[in-house]
Amino acid sequence: MPADFNDLVALMARLRSPEGCPWDREQTYATLAPMLLEEAYEAFEAVEEAREGRPSELRDELGDLLFQIVFYAQVAAERGEFTISDVTEAIHSKMVRRHPHVFGDVSVRDNDELLRNWEAMKAEEKRAAGRDAPGEDASLLDGVSAKAPALMEAHQLTVKAARVGFDWERVEDIFDKLHEEAGELREAIREQREAGAGDEERAARVREEVGDLLFAAANIARHLGVEPEAALKLTNRKFRRRFRHVERGLRGRGREPGAATLEEMEELWQEAKKK
Repeated sequence: MPADFNDLVALMARLRSPEGCPWDREQTYATLAPMLLEEAYEAFEAVEEAREGRPSELRDELGDLLFQIVFYAQVAAERGEFTISDVTEAIHSKMVRRHPHVFGDVSVRDNDELLRNWEAMKAEEKRAAGRDAPGEDASLLDGVSAKAPALMEAHQLTVKAARVGFDWERVEDIFDKLHEEAGELREAIREQREAGAGDEERAARVREEVGDLLFAAANIARHLGVEPEAALKLTNRKFRRRFRHVERGLRGRGREPGAATLEEMEELWQEAKKK
């Protein structure tokens, strides 16, 4: 009979028991944290595999991520803090509460109104739990983690702002902003070169303008319904694949990348693009 969720919970309890695995017994919240993050990223990467017709990779990575969640819950249960049942009950109750248009008698006109209601409910939950910032310091953006990867954070910040109407009307307007930011970056680079490499103020401005350019690009992605982190991951994979072709081509000629000319590498790069 196939294993189900309860079997996984029982397996985790066995691994943490005195008769279980010494390594598993040693793990704590802190030691598990890097693995939780790693498994989340691997599941994120596997989404693209599933979109390309290879869903087994996503299935396996979701299993690894689920195992980390069960692992955390087992550690918490041993500390007398909460159980995996508390975890599932909490998320079930939250989803029912946040979907009154499904489980209650609330009606919504469209997705925009639905998302505004969602944000209002989240804010009310934070106030009730005493987790909101006091008075004038409270912000809609408080729900976006500052510890998230920067591109993902930029995406979520603009999603939140857009839900209350703070948004560009057309994606073409953001392209204008992108060109504006590119011009400001060029100007900052020119000023830095004129001032010399040791000018910290000019260097800081270049860094800031690069950030503005990336933020505008993230805004374009959001307007187009593209998750920028996933899009950049896809481009990274493409770059890896094409550069590997360049390396193989050079080795076939008895050359290494460091000893090749830019023209030689560009020729192989264009070949990789055609393939």
